Amino acid sequence: MPHLTLHRKAFIALAALLVALLLIFAGFSRLGLQRGLGPYVAEIELARMDWLAERLQAHHTQAGGWDSLRSQSTLWGRLSHPGGGPRRPGPPPSGDPGSAPDTRPGPPPGQADSAPPPPPPDDQRSQGPGSGPPPQRHRDDIYPRLGLLDAQERLVVGTAPQPGGARLALRGTDGQAIGHLVLAPPQGVRSEADQAFLAQHLGFVAWTGLAGLALALLLSGWLARRWLGPVEALATGARGIAQGALHTRVPVHGNDELAQLARTFNTMAEQLSSIEASRRQWLGDVAHELRTPLAAMRAEIEAVQDGIRPFDDKTALRLHRQVMRLIQLVGDLRASLDAAGTSAPSAQVPVHPLSLLGEALASMRPRLAQAGIDVDTTGLDALATLVPAPLVLGDAQQLHQVFLNLLENSLRYTDAGGQLHISASEAPATPPSGAPRVQVLQVQLDDSAPGVPSHELPRIFERLYRAETSRNRDHGGSGLGLAICRAIVLAHGGTLVAEGSPLGGLRITLTLPLLDNTAP
Repeated sequence: MPHLTLHRKAFIALAALLVALLLIFAGFSRLGLQRGLGPYVAEIELARMDWLAERLQAHHTQAGGWDSLRSQSTLWGRLSHPGGGPRRPGPPPSGDPGSAPDTRPGPPPGQADSAPPPPPPDDQRSQGPGSGPPPQRHRDDIYPRLGLLDAQERLVVGTAPQPGGARLALRGTDGQAIGHLVLAPPQGVRSEADQAFLAQHLGFVAWTGLAGLALALLLSGWLARRWLGPVEALATGARGIAQGALHTRVPVHGNDELAQLARTFNTMAEQLSSIEASRRQWLGDVAHELRTPLAAMRAEIEAVQDGIRPFDDKTALRLHRQVMRLIQLVGDLRASLDAAGTSAPSAQVPVHPLSLLGEALASMRPRLAQAGIDVDTTGLDALATLVPAPLVLGDAQQLHQVFLNLLENSLRYTDAGGQLHISASEAPATPPSGAPRVQVLQVQLDDSAPGVPSHELPRIFERLYRAETSRNRDHGGSGLGLAICRAIVLAHGGTLVAEGSPLGGLRITLTLPLLDNTAP
């Protein structure tokens, strides 16, 4: 069994639906034609029986009503028979003088091949109304379908009116309505003419249906290709992405749902391509960072092996320094990956961020003093003595690491004899639309020269990125500290922003949402 694609399924479904609609149309057309033919024939037949209307009108005038027809059943047969019954006075039609006018109707549709019944014999014609049996009639005679209604729509004689039947108004000498002559539609198609007429029109319907079917198949194929073409393009693009061709893009046509899906696919492909490029760059940076201390260690070891350099305390110290650099780099890489993969703090407890900042600063003061960096913490005094102390919800260990990394960054990238100003304040945050206003803790670290060029500021939080002024790996870090800080701060619902400092260096602004601390 061949594989049915979505395109083929859609084509088959549309074609089947259209074929079913065409068949239903043809069936209803045939049914409507057959049902509509009877009333049409009845209208034509009755229109040709004006002679009978004249007889009935003359009889009503002579008899003074329809009571004689109600009481004498044979009178209706004689009046409705061509050649018999009363006639209105007047000049005879063309023919022999004194002869009765030929008021016989023309053959109704479907009865052209059958002659009208012969006139009754003279002995019967001479008899009065109500005498003798009614004349014999042709098998296709319309007599059984004829009826007469009075002015009040009551049946006088004959067949009662039926749906789809025809009627002819009867009027007296004064022009007033005296009744109606009604004719029921024929049951079925009996004559060859009617059958030929029906076959002709049904043939037209059949040919029209076949032409519509061909058009429906063509339309189904076009619609299936038009609607499902974007789906096939998406499938092809997805296979390309799965095979590593991240440059794959799908065409976008229109603004419908499929076009939106195509745009989303292209956006996803662009993001994947960007992520892959970042991954390759990150792996290259990691390899470069690891290669540098390994190359230095290899050079030292080979120099000792070749006897160029003795293995003394200085050589051991240099090798130890490179090993520690490798350990720091591997640790920072792991910390960076852990922080990036953390969507929320591991422990959600109230903590005092300023106390954590004070602990980190106390551990870093000896190194800062050794580097000759003057630390100004007067901006912390106002909040340090605040009762109750500001609280944030988070992980104390992670926040302590953030403060240590920020102080380490200032230590590494501030010239000897520089300055470091630390301040903190509470400020209202700008919440999203409809959200309640909250207070945030804002901590700023300003250091002196050297600064970071403005075009490099947006990138300093990227992993393994270091500004041009800090490329000295003897004093610089791994390029992961600020990336770790940003990941942790974002996980705590805060922000970390870098900008130029008034002191000539870098300003780092950290914000964290505060808890409502109303305790004494």
